[in-house]
Amino acid sequence: MSRRLIVDTGPLARVEGEGSLVIQGEADGILDVRLNIFEPPRYYEAFLQGRKVEEVVDIVSRICGICPVAYQVSALNALESLLGVEVDEQVQRLRRLMYLGEWIESHSLHVFMLAAPDFLKVPDVLTLAKKEPELVNRALALKHLGNGLMALIGGREIHPVSLEIGGIYKAPTREALLKVAAELDTLEAFAKEAVRFSASLEGPELKREVTYVCLREKTGYAISGGDIISNNGLSIPASSFEERFVEHQVEYSHALRSLTKEGSSYMVGPLARANLNFDQLSPRARELADEVGFRPPVTDPFKSIVARALELVHALDRVKEEVSLYAPPLRPHVGYEYREGTGYGVSEAPRGTLYHSYRVNKKGIIEKAKIVPPTAQNQVRIEEDVKALAPSIVEASPEEGRRLAEMAVRNYDPCISCATHFLRMKIGRSSTP
Repeated sequence: MSRRLIVDTGPLARVEGEGSLVIQGEADGILDVRLNIFEPPRYYEAFLQGRKVEEVVDIVSRICGICPVAYQVSALNALESLLGVEVDEQVQRLRRLMYLGEWIESHSLHVFMLAAPDFLKVPDVLTLAKKEPELVNRALALKHLGNGLMALIGGREIHPVSLEIGGIYKAPTREALLKVAAELDTLEAFAKEAVRFSASLEGPELKREVTYVCLREKTGYAISGGDIISNNGLSIPASSFEERFVEHQVEYSHALRSLTKEGSSYMVGPLARANLNFDQLSPRARELADEVGFRPPVTDPFKSIVARALELVHALDRVKEEVSLYAPPLRPHVGYEYREGTGYGVSEAPRGTLYHSYRVNKKGIIEKAKIVPPTAQNQVRIEEDVKALAPSIVEASPEEGRRLAEMAVRNYDPCISCATHFLRMKIGRSSTP
């Protein structure tokens, strides 16, 4: 027998980009899972070639409308390391604050508007808003705070324009940042409730041994840089990324995907960070983790929603701390001279580790660019999680099977492209003669 489920591909804000999920079940129980990303290639790495280094930061921000700061910071880390640029400490603080704003807006969006409907078995956030209007309104207020922080420092919340190699074009006043920080007091209680809310949600149990990868800094929970570490003992600088992780192509997907050099999958993102850097979360976030029973190592990927909520609390705490130490930079910009060579940069986007490298000639022209986003690194893990759930998916009713499959994919908050479409899922079953 066979059956086929088709999910509407209309522009629903639950998965970014265009893709399909195909699950094939055979009579002997062997299952094949394919995350087919048919979004046309966007060629950012190609059209960065021939551009001046000064153009890179603005160009890469256009890759994503939700996490543009991540692309800008990873690019800046790569180019400034090559050019020997050391920016003012307060400029670094502003960059971190922008990044924290991005974490706040992105995590708020995912926890309450993309993931929560799956756990609560409602079709979308509009339905959830009818049932829990106060919950959704407060989530939107939290997201608005993150967006506001990005806009204040970056000039606008989508594709910010203030960051440049060597500094920042315009720094906000201390008073303006203190005004934003004052809004935190009204949202801190809700952020704590977000942790309790996320921990109360019931999803499929899928405890598995996984290689977790993220960044780690000596000075605190990594966001704007650090060394690349794993739970298997890895600890390398950004310049060694391509020695340990390899991209490859599969025939059914336009997107490249990453494996370790040994050929195994790995996971990046909030759960990896919370597992490996739990000791560096803010004290309040650690207390809440203990309260809800989130004790690393947490091996169930569906607990990523709890990790994101914990990072929301941590981000609010860090914003307060960073703002309290802020003063307008004495050197908002430092000069530099072009150098020939390759620069490497990493940072922690909301969805996980984001790697950039740029080969530059002596005239400051980009000769080669390489960008490895978090979703590319998580693609194989997504397929493996869906495969582990596939027997339940195939045996369930069409509606429930669809929910489980989409839930497993959305759990990673995949950023397929800047376009927003749903998944088309097809489940097939055949008998062996």
